[in-house]
Amino acid sequence: MTAGLTGLAIGVCAFIIIGIFHPIVIKTEYYTGTRLWWVFLLVGLLGCGAAIIINHTFVSAVISVIAFSCFWSIKELFEQRERVRKGWFPKNPKRTDYKD
Repeated sequence: MTAGLTGLAIGVCAFIIIGIFHPIVIKTEYYTGTRLWWVFLLVGLLGCGAAIIINHTFVSAVISVIAFSCFWSIKELFEQRERVRKGWFPKNPKRTDYKD
């Protein structure tokens, strides 16, 4: 694959990965709150390690996008909590750990 096509393919993968992480953050906050932020950190760190080890440029780049999407998701998880508090997203009626 040429460099231009590789770059384009990485861009498409990044677009898809970001689109996948958006509902993951929303569902994670809805069901567990922010207490699983460390899972995103762990997966991100593992992804960074894997991206360093892997020699294939395309695969390494896609894993890096996943890793850094995990890091960004930590921030978004806490921001999602605030959006729920403001009433922009529904609260989970089965959770009692909301603080207004």
